[in-house]
Amino acid sequence: MSDDAGKTIAELGRKYLWWKPVGEEPHSEARIIAQIMNFGTYDDILLLEATVGRSRLIDIMLRAEPGWLSDRSWEFWRGRLSFVTGAAIPDDPPRRSFHAAAP
Repeated sequence: MSDDAGKTIAELGRKYLWWKPVGEEPHSEARIIAQIMNFGTYDDILLLEATVGRSRLIDIMLRAEPGWLSDRSWEFWRGRLSFVTGAAIPDDPPRRSFHAAAP
């Protein structure tokens, strides 16, 4: 990723990730991008899309952890990216599971 792209993501990350990361590691780039996808203004998501590209956004969706994207944001991005690229993105975002596996 270019220095300009990294600066843009860092700038938007400061705007949308207002809490400190757990542990000593900084927030991952994927987490920052997902947060922008989830809460970003329309202008910010257009900037994000132009900065990282649609393929990176699809990758973020396919590797998202539970809770990264709301149902509403998932549906917005799934529709937007599937329509333009033809990518197969699951209908629902990843969910947490609290059920123990049965023996």
